[in-house]
Amino acid sequence: MNRRLRAVLSRLAQALPVILGVVLVSFLLTRALPGDPAAYFAGDAADAASIEETRVKLGLDRSMPEQFGLYVLQLAQGDLGQSLTTGQPVVEELARRLPASLELTLVALLVSCGIAVPLGVLAATRPGSWIDHACRLLVTAGVSLPTFFTGVALIYVFYYLTGWAPSPLGRLDFIYLEPPSVTGFFLIDAALAGDAETWFAALRQLILPAATLALFTLAPIARMTRAAMLSALSSDYIRTARAAGLTSRKILFGYAFRNALLPVVTTLGMVFSFTLGANVLVEKVFAWPGIGSYAVEALVASDYAAVQGFVLCMALLFVALNLVIDLAYSMIDPRIGFDSK
Repeated sequence: MNRRLRAVLSRLAQALPVILGVVLVSFLLTRALPGDPAAYFAGDAADAASIEETRVKLGLDRSMPEQFGLYVLQLAQGDLGQSLTTGQPVVEELARRLPASLELTLVALLVSCGIAVPLGVLAATRPGSWIDHACRLLVTAGVSLPTFFTGVALIYVFYYLTGWAPSPLGRLDFIYLEPPSVTGFFLIDAALAGDAETWFAALRQLILPAATLALFTLAPIARMTRAAMLSALSSDYIRTARAAGLTSRKILFGYAFRNALLPVVTTLGMVFSFTLGANVLVEKVFAWPGIGSYAVEALVASDYAAVQGFVLCMALLFVALNLVIDLAYSMIDPRIGFDSK
């Protein structure tokens, strides 16, 4: 078997105890949520007998070990249960909503990386200049401004005052039809269908929420890029390269930037995982039908199956992300080796 494939399988095996722990903790924490799901779904006018009947139908009258055993058995069959609020299987709800969250998060990260990485490099190569001060100002603004405030401010300026942006109501304006679903990403699906009008409409809807998240994620990426580049440029091997007469471009991008990429990639992975779980405020502000808003609605209703499905989905995404970061390490610096960590 290929050495790298064995290492991948080993990492996945190491992640199994983590996933099992997430399953147990999410099960216990959802049962500790305030409120009674049986009373919620029985209605405000329900009497004690109706509430008890609803509790029996939901299986909440059984002991905790019995409920957990049934839940694990369902998971083994690939069944995350049925959402009590929507009446749909949780797997289908997550599969429908996850692409919306991923598309928003990935576009925001692409925008923030396209700005933060060059800005961090320029700030490191020109310390004390106006570029360096602009980088610090942008980092401070990104850290200080809450995402919901930034989102509301952008809506007020670009939708209410100027009318440049479309209405912040989901992934597409009501006058457009969703493209045929292939990946769930509207930009990709519209491109595959050759529908340029829908593609531009989906892009316009993405601009404001993606800009809101990009400003938030830009700060740690720019700060880490600047710090990593300053550390690399002050290293002995850079002084040796300069003494050897190598060009500034070769030194900057061939040596300094490549070595500075490792902490930047680590930061990027952390930012991506945090943003995917924390973009719920942006999804609520822009009525974005992602898994974040789905999880909040499930928490309010004490919808156990939906909350547990969301937590498990996030855990699997984090495991996959860590695996991708490990692969990226070995590609950036072969000296590390994929199976040496």
